[in-house]
Amino acid sequence: MTFDKATSSPQGTEPAAWPRCGKRVFDLVFGFLIFLLALPFLLIISLLIKLFDGGSVFFFQDRAGKGGEIFQPWKFRTMRAGRRPDPKELVPLHHADITLVGRFLRRFKIDELPQIINVLKGDMSLVGPRPTLPDQVAAYDTFRRQRLLVKPGLT
Repeated sequence: MTFDKATSSPQGTEPAAWPRCGKRVFDLVFGFLIFLLALPFLLIISLLIKLFDGGSVFFFQDRAGKGGEIFQPWKFRTMRAGRRPDPKELVPLHHADITLVGRFLRRFKIDELPQIINVLKGDMSLVGPRPTLPDQVAAYDTFRRQRLLVKPGLT
């Protein structure tokens, strides 16, 4: 599923080339610094998830990025191994399927820290709208489709 800019968005709203290039440089420089600073924590959290619950360390789910392109953001797995929640389901912090480590990660929003990898890959930006579920994008009106003109972000 892609987003057709010619028919679904206001003309002239996409950022010019120089600002986009500057933003990418900003994302790469600061993303790399954040990654280096976070690396010890990423390793420790990965080890804790593996020790306490086994299974995979990361959770992937389709999201719509710039232009409606589908990508999979990196995220620490916070639910029991094998549990695949409905993407539209809001799982409360004290749900039985959330692991002990997962509660801590969710409470402090650390579960999304691995998305820095998506920033370095170019799927996401440090600053931008939250990545959206593809089903939600399908229901967007013309105004809401404007968020697809930029990369989703961590903040």
